Amino acid sequence: MQFQWYPGHMTKAKRMMQEDIKLIDLVIEIVDARIPSSSRNPDIDKLANNKSRLVLLNKCDLADERITREWTNYFKEKGFYTVMVNSRSGQGLKDINGVIKEACAAKIERDRKRGIKNRPVRAMVVGIPNVGKSTFINSYTKKAVTKTGNKPGVTKGKQWIKLNSTLELLDTPGILWPKFEDQAVGLRLAFIGSIKDEIINTEELAVELIKFLKTNYAGTLSERYGIDENVDDVQVLTDIAVARKFLLKGNEPNTEKAAIILIDEFRNRKHKNWRHQCRISGSRSAGILSFV
Repeated sequence: MQFQWYPGHMTKAKRMMQEDIKLIDLVIEIVDARIPSSSRNPDIDKLANNKSRLVLLNKCDLADERITREWTNYFKEKGFYTVMVNSRSGQGLKDINGVIKEACAAKIERDRKRGIKNRPVRAMVVGIPNVGKSTFINSYTKKAVTKTGNKPGVTKGKQWIKLNSTLELLDTPGILWPKFEDQAVGLRLAFIGSIKDEIINTEELAVELIKFLKTNYAGTLSERYGIDENVDDVQVLTDIAVARKFLLKGNEPNTEKAAIILIDEFRNRKHKNWRHQCRISGSRSAGILSFV
């Protein structure tokens, strides 16, 4: 499978961010804690050059905590401030204010020496599609100020949000980069829903996911769907359709529906055993998905 998704609004959003960066004191980058390397847009480092940086490892409840903590150390070594967060539950959000003050201490001190009082820190919130930027902002500000959705491309334009007298946030659309040099990165992004599903062959993606789970999480598919996973990957998808009674006319297995359900349940961890067993983290060296 080949993965690439860079619609026109992303080009426009990138230009807008380049224009607004001169107004910014801090760049808050949201990444998916399950794939911290693959969910980072390499263009952000160029955009945010010479700016204070805060990386939020979002959806930390879906990742291996031990490996996520290793990632926080990795980012700190790079000179970034980091916080592990779960925007849906609010985990980690209380720590952010103190970290922002620390990250922007030099700016605050410069303002003090110049006699500038109460000028708020201006932070740009960036990230690729579907890593939870809007959910983070709504949870952090404790009000529904941005539109959310469990799909990429919901946020199309910028929005200034005044949190209080000391902090203003600039919400920006999720953007990818024009070309994935490593198609494995594209596959990981497709797994977590950061690439528009409409441009992907869902059944092919489901078969790749089955292969991935069988290799790294032997027994998970069998337990979840009550099937024998030790068969051909395509047969596993067919068996899931039969087990879930997804049938077309003539009792033909509806593998397309089975693929949609498999991917959706993987992304959202709707079953407690599935949620607890299928945790993903990124390898520090290459951003490779690994399992615990």
